[in-house]
Amino acid sequence: MKIALLGYGKMGKVIERIALERGHEIVLKKDEFNTYDGLSTADVAIDFSVPSAAVSNISAAFNANVPVVSGTTGWLEHYDEMIALCNEKKGGFISSSNFSLGVNIFFELNEYLAKIMRQFDSYKVSMEEIHHIHKLDAPSGTAISLAQGVIENSNYAEWTLEEAKNNQIHIEAKRIGEVPGTHTVNYDSPIDSIEIKHTAHNREGFALGAVIAAEWLAGKQGIFSMKDVLNLQ
Repeated sequence: MKIALLGYGKMGKVIERIALERGHEIVLKKDEFNTYDGLSTADVAIDFSVPSAAVSNISAAFNANVPVVSGTTGWLEHYDEMIALCNEKKGGFISSSNFSLGVNIFFELNEYLAKIMRQFDSYKVSMEEIHHIHKLDAPSGTAISLAQGVIENSNYAEWTLEEAKNNQIHIEAKRIGEVPGTHTVNYDSPIDSIEIKHTAHNREGFALGAVIAAEWLAGKQGIFSMKDVLNLQ
């Protein structure tokens, strides 16, 4: 399979190594200094860039009739535009805040726990996410996905970085050293606490999940998620 890398920073380089180990060919390594030459020859594009470049990268791929796996966060105000373009071009698209296999299992666990805790008003939910100091967006896309998973399965209405008011989920976003990513969901009551936590040890999990998603998406049309890739529906 031929892969175009849209974004060639630390994550892009890990994705490249894993893709090559799995027998794939890299036909484009797009960064801020080069063009999209080679994109049209790809079977699939993987976008791990920065928020300011994501829309251009994804648009270029759809216009070249190349399906896209996007792990860039912080650009989702343009998500509906990209969905419309994908449908117009009859493309294929997977956008996820986190491609780690473990995190996607964690997403499922988070939703299941939220359904259970919905009936216990004495527990108040909050979240903490810790990432490296180079991460540009806060809270992380993964934390937002976790919060949305709780909101969809509980009486909470929104998340906030500020002190939580009624029906709000407080997210504490920390940027420390080179931490790959740690996410914790807490349910606290006056009597006890319940906590679920996912800790990434390195970038390998994110990269492997993205390559697996690209392998699954190649040749498909439509809007998909990691639930489809991992058969978690």
